[in-house]
Amino acid sequence: MFDIIARLSLRNLLVVDALTCAAMGTLLLVAGGPLAGPLGLPADLLFYAGLLLLPIAAFMGLVALPARTSGPGAVIVVAGNWLWVAASIALPVLGLVAPTALGLAVLVVQAGAVAILAILEQKAFAGRHAAMAA
Repeated sequence: MFDIIARLSLRNLLVVDALTCAAMGTLLLVAGGPLAGPLGLPADLLFYAGLLLLPIAAFMGLVALPARTSGPGAVIVVAGNWLWVAASIALPVLGLVAPTALGLAVLVVQAGAVAILAILEQKAFAGRHAAMAA
């Protein structure tokens, strides 16, 4: 399955990123309160993370809309993904949150998924530029 995802175009990767971002944002907005206890994460953090993810997902979708994806837009998406990964790791490492084992697992897994998307988007963006230069 990873091979199939690795062969997606930048545009398709941005669509996947937008959809997963919207899904996670919606989940956090709808179920953040009930998830806070089992995850050991503040309900407000989950709510505002969910709220933040929805316009980010919309931006990703807009970047993916044109047949030729926006170079600067793609760079912003990739940079934002890396910031999300860094924040997900920094929160527990710096002691800003004290997640349960389940909460830590969720933070690590979602940070890993976002990192994979960022890497794939970077490679697709670089491949697109290499093809244009040839």
